[in-house]
Amino acid sequence: MPISKIILANPRGFCAGVVRAIEVVERALDLLPPPIYVFHEIVHNRHVVDRLSGRGVVFVNHLDEVPGGSVCIFSAHGVSPAVRQLAEDRQLQVVDATCPLVTKVHLEAIRFTREGYSLVLIGHPGHDEVDGTMGEAPMHLVSSVQDVESLQVSNPDKVVYLTQTTLSLDDTAQIVEALRTRYPRLTSPPKDDICYATQNRQNAVKDLAEQVDLMLVVGSSNSSNSQRLTEAAHAAGVRAYLVNDASEIRSEWLEQVEVVGVTAGASAPEHIVLQVVDYLRSSQAVQVEGLELEDERVHFAIPQALVQIASQ
Repeated sequence: MPISKIILANPRGFCAGVVRAIEVVERALDLLPPPIYVFHEIVHNRHVVDRLSGRGVVFVNHLDEVPGGSVCIFSAHGVSPAVRQLAEDRQLQVVDATCPLVTKVHLEAIRFTREGYSLVLIGHPGHDEVDGTMGEAPMHLVSSVQDVESLQVSNPDKVVYLTQTTLSLDDTAQIVEALRTRYPRLTSPPKDDICYATQNRQNAVKDLAEQVDLMLVVGSSNSSNSQRLTEAAHAAGVRAYLVNDASEIRSEWLEQVEVVGVTAGASAPEHIVLQVVDYLRSSQAVQVEGLELEDERVHFAIPQALVQIASQ
C-alpha cells in the first residue's frame, strides 16, 4: 500500500524563542570576528548546531573553556545565577539569548521564594533549562506522580509549583493533580509555564493523530519538546518516530501506511521538514497538505547587549 497522503501539522518547527536565539548567534557572527563562544547548544538541534559550528561558533559546556574577556552567548535554555557570576568574574562579554518565557519562570522562582513559599519544579533532571531554573532558589524537582508521593517540603501549607517550559501537557496535569491532592492549598503560577509553542504543537499532533497511520516527528533526541511530541502521538494511539532528518527513516516503518503525519519540534528547521516530505513522496500522486506554516504572531526582540558589543 503506497503512501497516498502526507499531512503536515500546523503549527510546527521553530518557535519565537528559538528564532531569536539563532538570530542572536547569526548577528554576532556578522558583527564580530570569530570565534563566537556559546554556552551549551544554542538550541537542541543537531543541524542547527552543526551549521553554526561551521561558521565559527564554539559550543562549550564549561565557562573555563572560554578565554577571559571573550564574547559568550547564553543559550535559549537559560543559566543559573552561579553561571552568570562566573561569567562576570571572567570578564566575559555576555549576550543572553535565554528565551523570555524561560526567564519568566526564573523570575517566578525568585518572587515566590521571597514570599515564603516552598517551591516545586516539575521537569526533567539534567536538562539545561531545569539546571538554570533550580539555580535561582531552593526548590524540589519532581518528574512523575511517584516523585510527588515521596515529596517532603518545609512549608506544606504554602507550596507553589513551577514547570519546565517544554513538558507534556497531559503528564504535567497528572503531576499537578497529585501535588494538589498532597497539598490542598497548592498555588499555581499566575500563567502557565509550559510555553505557547509547546502547547500548540502538542495539540496539533493530537488533532492530526486522528487522520494518519504514522507520525514522524522531526527533531533531535536531546530536544525535550520533540520527545514530548512523539509521546503525544503515541498517547493518541498512533505509531510515531523521532528523526533528525530523512536519513533516519526506515522503510519498514512505511509498510501498510497510507497517510503519514509530519511535525517538528520547536528547534527543528523547516528545510529539514521539507526534505522529509520529499523523501516520502514516492510519486507526484502523493497529496501533501499543510505546507504553509501558520504564523503564531509571537516575536521577541534581540538583546541590546549584542548591539552594544558590536558598536564598541
